[in-house]
Amino acid sequence: MSAKTRIILADDHPIVLNGLRNLVQAEDDLDLVGEASNEILALNLIREIRPDVAVIDVSMPELNGIALTRRLANEMPFVRVLVLTLHEDLAFVRQAVQAGVRGYVLKRSAAECLIQAIRAVVIGGVYVDPSIANRMIGASPKRWHKVGAIGPDLTEREAGVLKLVALGFTNKEIARQLDVGVKSVETYKARGAAKLGLKTRAELVRYASGQGWLAEV
Repeated sequence: MSAKTRIILADDHPIVLNGLRNLVQAEDDLDLVGEASNEILALNLIREIRPDVAVIDVSMPELNGIALTRRLANEMPFVRVLVLTLHEDLAFVRQAVQAGVRGYVLKRSAAECLIQAIRAVVIGGVYVDPSIANRMIGASPKRWHKVGAIGPDLTEREAGVLKLVALGFTNKEIARQLDVGVKSVETYKARGAAKLGLKTRAELVRYASGQGWLAEV
């Protein structure tokens, strides 16, 4: 039996924290190992327990989620940070990703997205709330298909698919966004990954990070 994913929750609103607790505790593969009601307690708790994933309210007053993520990226890069936020501005998403955030979930969709986001970042992916991700693609479609940004051997469609995979989209979501079939997405993904010599999603995410794809929000 595989070990459970160890989770710490941090939010200064008791009702929100209670809701998050219920979501995590309902999953057999997740283990809630700590809670914090402010950012300083969260930082100390993460240092002590060293969880797999830290779910953090981005707007806590003294040390906000972005600043806390930067500190954790230096001290404990193995802790995957997932932020909860009310902010839907793409510039704010860019700032979060550049700080090292691996998951970005809007509070209004946490009930539907949080568990999926946790599982995505655990396996090395980057998760962006679907409502924001859809805007990212619609705002700058050329950016997602720019071959020169990722290597001369990839076709534009392979490039677009791999970038979306690195951002945490499922094959079905990619198919819907690009208006192609799921089988086509699987083919583009397999061909592109083979050309780059990438065998796992974690390898793709590392490559994407090095190429600057994850900051292209």
